Amino acid sequence: MPRKARQRSKTGIYHVIIRGINRQDIFHDDEDKTTYLERLTTYKNQCEFELYAYCLMDNHVHLLLKEGTESLSGTMKRIGASYVYWYNWKYDRIGHLFQDRYKSEPVEDERYLLSVVRYIHQNPIKVGLCIDNWTSYNNYIGSSDVASIVDIHTILKLFSHDMEIAQTEFRRYVNEANDDMCLDISERRKVTEKEMEEIAKRLGITSFQELQQMDKHRRNSILKELRDTGMSIRQIERITGINRGTIYKA
Repeated sequence: MPRKARQRSKTGIYHVIIRGINRQDIFHDDEDKTTYLERLTTYKNQCEFELYAYCLMDNHVHLLLKEGTESLSGTMKRIGASYVYWYNWKYDRIGHLFQDRYKSEPVEDERYLLSVVRYIHQNPIKVGLCIDNWTSYNNYIGSSDVASIVDIHTILKLFSHDMEIAQTEFRRYVNEANDDMCLDISERRKVTEKEMEEIAKRLGITSFQELQQMDKHRRNSILKELRDTGMSIRQIERITGINRGTIYKA
């Protein structure tokens, strides 16, 4: 079956996800992540694309960028090839590192642009990390000690033309609970109805809807257990009626 053609963005802005082949880790230590950012910076300068947000997780990367002097595909090939060459040298290996085709979605309006910025920066929270764990968050709030490779003014001016006010509003917006639905990778399998019945029985509840009436501590404890069973965030949201922002933070 032929591959589905990528959807083109009228604005030239894309949310991109690169993942390790067979879900393997592509970063094993801070040096790996630092090197990837260095390669990203190199080709940002060469290809003249704008970078609005990034997040480096152990086995995947989120980028929010606007095409520069070449196509998104060409840019991503350059960045990927450069990092893989270094990675293979460091770990004395050969072969592919990334899933053969990155995922992307067009970002066509300001409202969704801000949603994707928030979604990317909240990505570490899903696995219990801090929001600024290898993301561009600190570049926006002015607490990064390194030169920013992120074009922060494009996003900040959507909050205010006063930098101090914009940073305050950015921090508030990115940290608030939400129901953002953006492009992501599927890391969890779908739990069957029978398995869900057994899970509910083990947890001592007759219905997952009961979680809405529980005290916060008990509810969050059960939500965490549900995530540990392999249920996806979307599946937990569906069976409990609790929004995904609350599930992420549990």
